[in-house]
Parts: sequence; C-alpha cells; structure tokens
Amino acid sequence: MATDLPRLDTFHNDGLTFEVMDTGPIDGEVVVLLHGWPQTAGCWAGVSARLNDRGYRTLMPSQRGYSPLARPRGVYAYRMSRLVSDILALIATLDRGPVHLVGHDWGAAVAWSLAAAHPGSVRTLTTLSVPHPGAFLGAMLSSDQLLRSYYMGLFQLPKLPELLATRHRSLFTRLLTSAGMTADEVRTVYADIVDAGAMSTSLNWYRAMVFNTPRELRRKVTVPTMHIWSDGDTALSRRSAELAGRFVDAPYQLRIMAGCTHWLPEQAPGPLTDLICESLATNP
Repeated sequence: MATDLPRLDTFHNDGLTFEVMDTGPIDGEVVVLLHGWPQTAGCWAGVSARLNDRGYRTLMPSQRGYSPLARPRGVYAYRMSRLVSDILALIATLDRGPVHLVGHDWGAAVAWSLAAAHPGSVRTLTTLSVPHPGAFLGAMLSSDQLLRSYYMGLFQLPKLPELLATRHRSLFTRLLTSAGMTADEVRTVYADIVDAGAMSTSLNWYRAMVFNTPRELRRKVTVPTMHIWSDGDTALSRRSAELAGRFVDAPYQLRIMAGCTHWLPEQAPGPLTDLICESLATNP
C-alpha cells in the first residue's frame, strides 16, 4: 500500500492559492467533490465521511472566489474556462490519473464542463441538481425553469445582492429558507461567505455567465455519468433533469431523490452517498 503518499492542503493555479480538504484512505480511489453557491467545501462533510468509510479518498477544494487567497478582482476571471482550469490543476497536482468527479449546484456546472472538455481526467461523473448547460437552456425554453431562475437575473445587478445580504439580512435569510435551507445552514452561509468577505467574489460566478461560450452548450460528455435531482428543488425543474441525458454519449443514469430539497449534500448525506457509490461503481 502506498501509505506514504502526501496529503494535499493547498494547490495553485493562475497565481492563486486554493485550500483543499483531503480525507480518507490515502491510497483509495480519488473522489473530487465540488461545492455550489452559497456553500463551501464543508457542505460535503457528511458525504465525505461516508465515502471514506467505504475506502474512497475525498478531495474537497474551496473554489475560486471562496478560498481567501483565490479571490481575484474582476468578473472576467470567473468565466467557466478558468473555473475548470482550477480543478484540472488540482487533478494534476494530485497526480493520480483520472478521478471520480462529483459536483453540486455550480460545482455540477464545472463538473459537466470539465468532463465534456477533458474526459481523460475523469473516470466517472456524478452531478447533483444542475444539469448539463444545454439541458438547462432547453428547460428554459420548455418548462417553468426561467421563472425558477429569477434570482440569477437579480445577481447580475452590481452591489444590490451584497447590500441585501449585509444590510437586509432578514430578506436574504428568507430567500435562502424559501429554497429549503435550515436556520443552521443559513448561519453557516453568513459565517463562511457573507461575513468572511466572499459574497461579491462568489457572486461573480453568476456575473461571468455572459463570457461562457456556446460550445459549452453543445459539447457532450463521454464518460459514465449519473445525474441526481430532488423533487423538492425549487431552483431546478424536473424538465432540466430529464433533458440532461441527451448530452451524454456514455452509460447514463438519472436518479430522483424524493422529498429532498436542493441542499442534498447537507440534508441527505446517507442516501446521496449510496447513489454516488452506485455511480462510482460504473467505472472502478
């Protein structure tokens, strides 16, 4: 056993330093877990512990805009190609070959794009909530997805969302709780993002959407893929989940978690881990 392998606590890309949590058997198959908004790597604590118990090594990076030393100014620095390059840098630093890639929310968007453009770096893909960008656009045109995504337009406005979070906390709290967050989870958002100075830089993920290329809407994934959607998700429509499979040219599974909100990693770590392990087993 290669028990002398080093642990990672940071990695570097574009002159930025990213924090990463590295847990589980050091020589286990590697699972990279990508968080969404407004979350941090800590949202995966329950899932990673369960994966570690099953023999997997988990890496949970704090992504661009969240890590204190990886918060560049300027919206252009947050376009999808740069977000993908950060995770490619993590995989290269690890130097363990292709990894199992799991992403939730915005982390799922990065995972879809990375797997489509760099299939040699990905062993299996598991996405939570957010579908392939082409499926998301298709759902916008054929379901109530546009109405569900109203907040994305709000986040394009300069300074207003930040003011809402800092000076009108009750309104911002109401926005989060209406999406299914618990009071403890809202407090975590304030501690890890709002009060930690990452509100503007994390919102830049939304504001940089205008810089993403049409190619990302068409490029298909060619590695084994599972997409997981929850029927209590107020942000993503069932139609978006149903369309995701059209953008995978490989073994594909759609799994629906009943009675769950959008916040799957924190609120349903046990059932979610079972599904993730089912996905990982398609290409061990």
